[in-house]
Amino acid sequence: MGRTLANKKELVAEIKALLDDAQLAFVIDYKGLTVSEISDLRNRLRPKGAECKIAKNTLMRIAVDGNENWQPITEFLKDSSAFVLVKEDFGGAIKEYQAFQKDTKKTTLRGGVMEGQSLSEDQVKAITELPTKEELMARLAGAIKAMPTRVAVGVNAVPTKLAVGVKEVPASLARALKAVSEKDAA
Repeated sequence: MGRTLANKKELVAEIKALLDDAQLAFVIDYKGLTVSEISDLRNRLRPKGAECKIAKNTLMRIAVDGNENWQPITEFLKDSSAFVLVKEDFGGAIKEYQAFQKDTKKTTLRGGVMEGQSLSEDQVKAITELPTKEELMARLAGAIKAMPTRVAVGVNAVPTKLAVGVKEVPASLARALKAVSEKDAA
């Protein structure tokens, strides 16, 4: 038995709520996957802050209708579509999907949408090469920690160079006077 109109409206509302929380969505062709394989994919994605949702393409079109941010997803809606909606760890979620894809060899990534922009398969995969949030915070902390050291080294170098310069003034003055006196004597 198919879904009732009330069930469909409920599913569309659920998809809209998921899209409101998501920052990245990508579409995969799940044709040929068993229920246990789809459950495995969902279990892999959940710790990464992502959710795999299977819905009819028509229901997804209705859910994104009027939402400029997610409208580009309609170009990937064909055949059997599963939607991976990522809230937090983009790279981690995509890597989990790629590991799943490598294990099952049954799915294909069609593309994705991020901040209203349509992403090709290569662009979605390129996101995995970006540093994670934790890596960026570690880099920033390292840079902040190194800053006082650099300032201290720079501040300590100024008096040293000034002292060397002051010490050189009398010697330079003496050499200049000697050169002038030798010139006058000659």
